Amino acid sequence: MALLGAHVSTAGGMEHAPGRGRAIDADSIQVFTSNQNQWRGRPLTEENINGFREGMGQGQPRMSVTHDSYLINLCSAEEWKLKRAVNAFIEEMDRSEALGINYIVFHPGAHMGAGVEAGCALVAQSLNTALEARPEHKTRLLVEITAGQGTTVGFTFEQIADIMSQVHAPERMGVCFDTQHAFAAGYDIRTPEAWEKVMKEFDRVLGLDQLKVFHLNDSKRELHDRVDRHEKIGQGTLGLVPFWCLVNDERFAELPTILETPVDDESEYGEELKLLRSLIGAPQPEPVG
Repeated sequence: MALLGAHVSTAGGMEHAPGRGRAIDADSIQVFTSNQNQWRGRPLTEENINGFREGMGQGQPRMSVTHDSYLINLCSAEEWKLKRAVNAFIEEMDRSEALGINYIVFHPGAHMGAGVEAGCALVAQSLNTALEARPEHKTRLLVEITAGQGTTVGFTFEQIADIMSQVHAPERMGVCFDTQHAFAAGYDIRTPEAWEKVMKEFDRVLGLDQLKVFHLNDSKRELHDRVDRHEKIGQGTLGLVPFWCLVNDERFAELPTILETPVDDESEYGEELKLLRSLIGAPQPEPVG
């Protein structure tokens, strides 16, 4: 069974996040290590670091993931903006390493008119700069598949493979598969046959060993709409079948799977986790439509 979890708040300090994960019965958690609307994060205190590590050492949650700031664009066309983005990314790496976080998930960025090929090359260049600046760090960097909105790159397996092929330390990299983003980008996963076809394609282009984290989101939009709009599990255009496929897929039994669905309160994630667990070993749900 996958390590089912959710994105949890760090209000009041990083040390509170593992407890919030336990409160919703999460096997894995995702956090922001700093304010997503600011370029520089508040320095972590010993209380933050030790409290988070101690909380994660209690057995549940078992794994932790962070998502970097949405402000960061690793293929910005303007040199000063790119430098600011890379510096902010390195700071994210430092915070994650201090906290003992397993993975940093990041959006590759938007090429802003330079073209996909140039954008992918610049993302790889930025990653090489960051990785070379922190050669001893153990936290792995995961490229998240994007919905392909605007000029963002990374919305096909081939684009992600292009980025990773140009990174000098591929063993420090991996991929995050977001169900809504992939669907919006054109990967249909609404039936067991379609799910298996997409996973085979992922394996052919990237290798399933590169898949380290899933983001679990239903979709407000249709297949190939190229729009990033999450919906609660089972209430969107994906339906329950992709999530049934995932929780019953033994290949992903030890991977963190993170809910990012729209909620008013984190307790709602607890209900969605119960729903996901109810699919384990259950008959296949009816497909949408």
